[in-house]
Amino acid sequence: LIAMNNAKEIPRDRWFAMTRLDENRARAQLAHKAAVSIRSVTNMTIWGNHSSTQYPDFYNARIGGRPANEVIGDEKWLKEDFIATVQQRGAAVIKARGLSSAGSAANAIIDTVGFLTNDTPGGDWHSVAVCSDGSHDVERKLISSFPVRVRGGKWEIVQELPINDFSRAKIDASVAELKEEKSLVAELLGN
Repeated sequence: LIAMNNAKEIPRDRWFAMTRLDENRARAQLAHKAAVSIRSVTNMTIWGNHSSTQYPDFYNARIGGRPANEVIGDEKWLKEDFIATVQQRGAAVIKARGLSSAGSAANAIIDTVGFLTNDTPGGDWHSVAVCSDGSHDVERKLISSFPVRVRGGKWEIVQELPINDFSRAKIDASVAELKEEKSLVAELLGN
């Protein structure tokens, strides 16, 4: 956010923050719970901040083309264990190893670059933190993670997603944190 606001000559659509590591972790959790290959898990969205408030959206995720919550069939696990595990995974790795998961992060960088440089397979999307255009009621000019697809070499925020009350509350909580972070660095934004 600071860099983007101080390098105005670079178009906003060229700024990204990586949430693919979180997406990969969420996909792995769903695949494990459903006893399927991670490749079977699609349409996984990480909403909001790359922090413990991020929201891994299991309602719009698919496992084998079916809604993940229907395949898993355990709403309590999804709302409590799944979300908490994804939100806290980075801290858990550091606590267990004494080091960050640099290998997983490097793999996520490769995944992100590959995703952004190739058209997205029909019907799928991936998570990328981009400059908000106001989509999904996320304040404009915040860097927030969204479901993104690439078509014809251009990325776009996926618009046609249902967002239920549970998801809306989780997204709003993470966006509130992003707004707070923005206010803390307001003097560095070059406005």
